[in-house]
Amino acid sequence: MRSRVMYIEYKGDGLAGPAGIGRVTFSKSGRTVYYRGKALQPLSGRGYQANYFDTETGAWYWVSGCRQDGTDSLYTQVVEVDEDVREEYWAEIRGMPDAVGQAAFNSPGKHSRRRPHPELAVHGAARNGGSRGGKRRG
Repeated sequence: MRSRVMYIEYKGDGLAGPAGIGRVTFSKSGRTVYYRGKALQPLSGRGYQANYFDTETGAWYWVSGCRQDGTDSLYTQVVEVDEDVREEYWAEIRGMPDAVGQAAFNSPGKHSRRRPHPELAVHGAARNGGSRGGKRRG
């Protein structure tokens, strides 16, 4: 199975949840991602700021490639780096070999000036303010 160092964030409690950098493996087809004993399958466009779900619990996750600038999360938060990937992550992906011993870092987030709106993270098919009609948020 092919493996890769990726950013994984739990989205079950809203838009910002526990996040980490770790090694994931892919199924033969490449659709299922395995991380820490969890099998994650794609939401195929059904998620709101989530792209995978846990096949056992249904919990939503965001899984993506690691960014060189460390802005992997949407909002400011602490991101833990798994011990088995620290050297590869800090030296090769981030280009910061002096930080190899660092177990976590504060990600500024892609939207560091915006505040999360947990009410928008309603799981399910319908959600107010969606792109297909319904009430608009003002």
